[in-house]
Amino acid sequence: MDKLEDYLFWKLAHFLIHKKEYRLLRSSTSQQELWFEKVENKQVPIIRLRRVDLDWSNWLARDIENTGNNGDAIRRQFIRGEANVLNIYVSAYPPVDDYEFLLTEQKLLKTNLTTKVITRDSYNRVLSDLEQVFNEEVPFESKEEYSLDEIEVLKNATLEKAIERIKIEKSMFEYGKPFFTYVFIVFQIAAFLFLELKGGSTNTATLIKYGAKFNPLILEGEWWRFLTPILLHIGFIHLFMNTLALYYLGTTIERIYGRLRFLFIYLVAGFSGSLASFLFSTSLSAGASGAIFGCFGALLYFGLNYRSLFFRTMGFNVLVVIAINLSLGFTIPGIDNAGHLGGLVGGFLATAIVHFPKQKKWFRQALFLLLTVVGMGSLLWYGYTNPEEIIDTQSVMVLSQIYLQDENYDKAYDLLNNAVQTHQPDAELFFQLSYVEIKKNDLSSAEKHLQRAIELDKNFHEAFYNLSLIYYELGNREDSLKYVQKAAELAPSREEYQSLIDKLQE
Repeated sequence: MDKLEDYLFWKLAHFLIHKKEYRLLRSSTSQQELWFEKVENKQVPIIRLRRVDLDWSNWLARDIENTGNNGDAIRRQFIRGEANVLNIYVSAYPPVDDYEFLLTEQKLLKTNLTTKVITRDSYNRVLSDLEQVFNEEVPFESKEEYSLDEIEVLKNATLEKAIERIKIEKSMFEYGKPFFTYVFIVFQIAAFLFLELKGGSTNTATLIKYGAKFNPLILEGEWWRFLTPILLHIGFIHLFMNTLALYYLGTTIERIYGRLRFLFIYLVAGFSGSLASFLFSTSLSAGASGAIFGCFGALLYFGLNYRSLFFRTMGFNVLVVIAINLSLGFTIPGIDNAGHLGGLVGGFLATAIVHFPKQKKWFRQALFLLLTVVGMGSLLWYGYTNPEEIIDTQSVMVLSQIYLQDENYDKAYDLLNNAVQTHQPDAELFFQLSYVEIKKNDLSSAEKHLQRAIELDKNFHEAFYNLSLIYYELGNREDSLKYVQKAAELAPSREEYQSLIDKLQE
């Protein structure tokens, strides 16, 4: 039975890699110690196999302790919760002294370590135990003698399969060379410089004019504002952070999924982020954050399909970065977390639609496509049919000011008149509407709306003053004096109020 243990060692390694599809994590220099992992196997995700001829139990005890520490380190790398580690020794003979007490299950932190010792006298029994663990027969037939050639052939077949699997996994990060990542980086830098030349990237009017997500204008038909915010950034720091994130994430996604899939994922995620912001945030917004979170969504899809490879390469760091960014979004004012979450979900769905290169799962892809189209279509329908819920007073005021600066009084009137009918009564809205009506020479309507503004805000001195001017224009000097005196009482420092009083009292 010469070389039985060496053959059995490689037969077990071959069984784990070929039959049970474990991945070879590491190997000692002598190739007498192998570590395997298969995170998908909840019962035994980590296995350590060692070929050694045991002598004394104290050495075995120390080695089991080291194995437990190494197993726990591997667990922390791949698995957040508890994990079982199976530790197998292949030895000609057992230790010469008592060792059975070492084979009881041991626990180190969140790692449960089970040790098996296979010897010439016990391999049938231990292999039977392993068959129960794996729910499959371990194909091993004992014979009188094994040649070195047989062992070498088995060893090479085992290692070649392990290397082949490593090459396949490596190739998953080499499918495409980054291209569109750099295109988007150039575009967003160019867009930033353009905004700076046109009035400043932090200027609200400039951002609105050149494509930021702004709910009132989207409702007016400017649907392209779901996509243009991807290229616009508010201030240099915003641009720098998103460009840095895009460089690292975008290149990774292009290498995994290829150029065209990345382009689809990035644009769908950007649209999804803007759509979520449109529905759940009334604020003006811009930036590639939604599309970048879509890249995170693509990585999560990768992790869902290749969990072990994901956690061995980038998984934990990706989850930490996502958690930190979302936490900041919930705690720091001004961050559009709705856009981030929308981009994350959109990126995941878009990746599920295109799946992986050279892999087709038509039913699943079609299902995700249907889910995405129906979901986004339903959200768009809801947003366009419930404008009062996605436009706040501040947005209406900002847009009306822009219309007034452009002397576009008809658009300003339509916007404000619709707002006072769909929103909660607001003094500022009535005041702004009255100002537009004055410009349109509709003084009776302006008077009515100024009265509503005063009813809602008894200290609105500008409304009292404008009402005084209307009565003055209509020749009602008594009411004009009464309202301007009220305005002066509320704001005594305003010189124009006192001037009108003096004029009326002459």
